[in-house]
Amino acid sequence: MNTLPVAARAYVTTVIVVGGGLLVLGLPHAPFAHPLLFVALLALATASAALKVTLPLTTSGSTMSVSYAVDFASLLLLGPHETMLVAAGSAFAQCNLNRKEHNPLHRTLFSMAALIVTVQGAGLAYNLFSLPDATNAWTAMARPLVAAATVYYLLNTGLIASAIALSQRQRVPIVWQTNFLWSAPSYFVGALTAQAAATFIQHSPYWWLVPLFFAPLYLTYRTYKIYMGRIEDQQRHVQQTSDLHLATIEALARAIDAKDQPTQSHIRRVQAYATGLAKAVGLSDEDIQGVKTAALLHDIGKLAVPEHILSKPGPLTQEEFQKIRIHPQVGAEIIAAVPFPYPVAPLILSHHERWDGKGYPQGIFGEGIPIGARILTIVDYYDAVTTDRPYHKALSHESAIGLLKHEAGRALDPSLVQTFIDIVPTLLIAADLVEPVAKPSEAKRHGSGTTTVGLVPGRATAFENIALAHREIYALYEIAQSMGTSLGVSDTMALISSKLTKIVPWSGCALYLLQDDDGKLKCRFTAGVGTGELLNTGIAVGEGLAGWVARNKRTVVNADPRAALEAAGLSGDTPLKSAIVCPLSVGDTFIGCLALYHTEPNRYTEDHRRLMERVAEQAGAVIHNSIVFEQTQEDSLTDPLTSLPNRRSMFVHLTRELARAERLKNEVALIVMDVDEFKAINDNYGHHVGDRALREVAIALQNGLRSYDLCVRYAGDEFIVVLADCTRAAAEAKRLELQQRVSEIELEVRPGKKLRLAASAGAAVYPYDGSSYETLLADADQRMYRDKSARREELRGAQFVGADVFDNTFGTLRAS
Repeated sequence: MNTLPVAARAYVTTVIVVGGGLLVLGLPHAPFAHPLLFVALLALATASAALKVTLPLTTSGSTMSVSYAVDFASLLLLGPHETMLVAAGSAFAQCNLNRKEHNPLHRTLFSMAALIVTVQGAGLAYNLFSLPDATNAWTAMARPLVAAATVYYLLNTGLIASAIALSQRQRVPIVWQTNFLWSAPSYFVGALTAQAAATFIQHSPYWWLVPLFFAPLYLTYRTYKIYMGRIEDQQRHVQQTSDLHLATIEALARAIDAKDQPTQSHIRRVQAYATGLAKAVGLSDEDIQGVKTAALLHDIGKLAVPEHILSKPGPLTQEEFQKIRIHPQVGAEIIAAVPFPYPVAPLILSHHERWDGKGYPQGIFGEGIPIGARILTIVDYYDAVTTDRPYHKALSHESAIGLLKHEAGRALDPSLVQTFIDIVPTLLIAADLVEPVAKPSEAKRHGSGTTTVGLVPGRATAFENIALAHREIYALYEIAQSMGTSLGVSDTMALISSKLTKIVPWSGCALYLLQDDDGKLKCRFTAGVGTGELLNTGIAVGEGLAGWVARNKRTVVNADPRAALEAAGLSGDTPLKSAIVCPLSVGDTFIGCLALYHTEPNRYTEDHRRLMERVAEQAGAVIHNSIVFEQTQEDSLTDPLTSLPNRRSMFVHLTRELARAERLKNEVALIVMDVDEFKAINDNYGHHVGDRALREVAIALQNGLRSYDLCVRYAGDEFIVVLADCTRAAAEAKRLELQQRVSEIELEVRPGKKLRLAASAGAAVYPYDGSSYETLLADADQRMYRDKSARREELRGAQFVGADVFDNTFGTLRAS
């Protein structure tokens, strides 16, 4: 009883009370004029109640027996008051006889009370529609009989259907129509049979004929049994077909889920969370099944979204986000063609709607969003923030709960959020039982702590193979994309090596490039364990692994990495145990080798060879372009006089730093400096002295900066310093420091004559003084000229004070 919903408990209690009240009120009016007939009917009703069939369309354990015909005959022969006991006895027998499991007391009492109410209602209808003065005997008999049978049928089935519906949170009309509408003819046939038997008994010795009345009841029971058996067979076939369809759909959904390796088992966890939340808020079994199915299929529309958008690690562009927004509509259109017996497509369509109406695709809000979709939104949000994604790291459970509370009333239904928070510990235990879709073979990348996945054919599951195939496609896409975003050799290799970890495991990585001057291979890039000593070392063609690959233009797999160290003149002691080295070419021209090393012996497979050679096809041309770019950049971005970067270099660097600062919400400082009285130096002492002054200023400024700051000779005697991650206070302090460094420079312009330099400076800080390099440069330049004017005024004041002191001294001397 305690397991029933509140409404069902109240209903069951009410029916029991009403039935008990009718029994107490009716018994004093029972005449018991034919005690033997009463006992015989009670025994017959009890025996026929044992001949029962289980209703195949319910999950409540409800049964139906043929004892209603005996109850109806008793109603005609004995009246409603005595028949209450006959019906109650048949109900008790039906609930407790011939059962494998014990029937709860409240169910037995409810069945007895329901039949008492039914008998009293049918008796009342029979008396109301009786026509004692009717001239036609058939009319006088048929009218009350039909009325009583109708009331008996409606009350009996209606009371039971209501109890089933309330206990299972379903609608009463649907339960009644599904389970009891088909039985209506049998009630009227049973009533007609009972009338015939009653008439026959009234005109014959009843004690001989009552036992014979059991025969047609048994035949009726057998007919029901056969009919119910066929219904059960059909239902079993329908259920098996439905299970087959759902299993097929689930397999496809899991295959879709397996595409996105970082979110493997996402749909299974969402399904577990959503089902638990739907049960907690009291949805009907039908709606719970709809939520469960929609949770399984909610991301099926992502088939229409390109993989590189789904796995993009950074923010989406507006166009990419618009592409993402179509997946609920696409998923709903796909599922709309499947004739589910419960709503699924509307839930998929609305699972990205927001409580405040700012969601998509329809922009509906509040309770206008289907409750199943609101459940999916909450559990999908929770699982998304608590698992690693390409664009964010997983949050802790506590942080995720904080986000749910923050979004309650905004994106999420506040009442459902609170319910979910209350039950989520239980749901997490249930979700832990969900078997992951794929458990990829993993190998630690030593030195970096990054987990990489190796392709292990024959040992991978079907879902793992799907995941690995899509990861390979996306990793190659990322490598190709990253190659177009970097120009320098080091930057290009850093990107390529980081992307390679997703498809080829490595503990160390190195790039060897063929040098034009000496014909040797020079190591231009290293990363990871045991490769640091290789950087900038040279290897002759034919020596070591890289030299062998350079000579033979073929990939070598699982070679001994010690050969690479020994060829470079280094010690052979290394933690590296296996290597794969692939040639890089541009057209038919060999330019170098790409080498990966691992701490496990024989780590690399033929699959790794295939992937490395595919990467090399793209990397060769890009690395060659990077080499050309670096040489051109060195020639075009350097000031020949001071060896500092020039104006063009500054614009490239500053644009990159401003973009980085905007993304990370950092600050960037720009200091403009101008050598004071530089024209006078050139005019008075010659341009060779002026050039020497500029070189000394460049050295002084460069020595005062961090390794990642930039000092540029902008034009003539003007220098610009770019300071990354620099606050306004730090920029002002650095400006004064650099001015001090310049003021300490002394040039010997003539034998015995030295000249001390000075510089004016102004600073501007992003984002406070401007959001572009033009506005920052203009602001810093203006402040520099104000500083220059102030310095000139200060110099004039110093000269005036000096002249006044001289006059006073001269006057004193003359006076003495």
